[in-house]
Amino acid sequence: MINESDDMKILVTGASGFIGNYVVEELLKYGHKIIASAIEHPQKIYSNWIEEVDYIQADLNEDKEDWFTIFNEPDQIIHLAWEGLPNYKEMFHLERNLPNNYFFLKNMVENGLRKVVVTGTCLEYGMQSGALKEDLETKPDNPYALAKDCLRKFLEQMQRKIEFNFIWIRLFYMYGKGQSPNSILSQLEAALERGDKVFNMSGGEQLRDYLPVERVAEYIVKISMQDKVTGIINCCSGEPISIRKLDENFLAEKNKSIELNLGHYPYPDYEPMAFWGDSRKLKSILKEWIK
Repeated sequence: MINESDDMKILVTGASGFIGNYVVEELLKYGHKIIASAIEHPQKIYSNWIEEVDYIQADLNEDKEDWFTIFNEPDQIIHLAWEGLPNYKEMFHLERNLPNNYFFLKNMVENGLRKVVVTGTCLEYGMQSGALKEDLETKPDNPYALAKDCLRKFLEQMQRKIEFNFIWIRLFYMYGKGQSPNSILSQLEAALERGDKVFNMSGGEQLRDYLPVERVAEYIVKISMQDKVTGIINCCSGEPISIRKLDENFLAEKNKSIELNLGHYPYPDYEPMAFWGDSRKLKSILKEWIK
């Protein structure tokens, strides 16, 4: 069932982040009441949507008796907040982020929240190659992926004691305005702006699954606004592309040229050479929106 009623209250955490900005903008298209939250003071948020939402500054790491009431009792949450990315190998994901995110969501559910949508990561699949389907056994290979995988399992266990609707959206790769300066396309764009003649990169033959961030936000919103398909859902294109081809396409779109110095850097050791998402579950949701 797709819920497009204009009386829903939807809380978006991590609203000032790369994905959060686009998710809030997408949600506003549907007339819902949006409660946006981030750790930054409202005066530091320069997004176009800040005047159109109920913005609540909050540090979700704090211990509160009733977060649900603090956030004005939303009908659902889209939980994007997660600190310290893209430092995937740091232990704080397990030592701080995992317990803090779990206890925040547990507090919300215990106090009345009945729909929980959380973003996970394709890195939960670990070093498995090929088309990754949601029912594959997870094999996380770094602290960030392990923390996300554990959070999902904790929430699934909580469902056995408290009834609530739960969706876990596994994000793959994305690009767009506002992305991390450490991302491959941000680095390439910076090299072009500096006037560099050469761009150092890996061999570029690794296959990944990429979407523009606007499309990712659209999919997150459409997944979250339906109740028919729950559990784990890949948010992906379903089509592999090599990093080299991704860079070449970017240069063609910008009508720019630079020598790609392939093989300068080693391939990442926390990812397999070739993987992408199985998008069949996602497509079944999107078909409902076309009807």
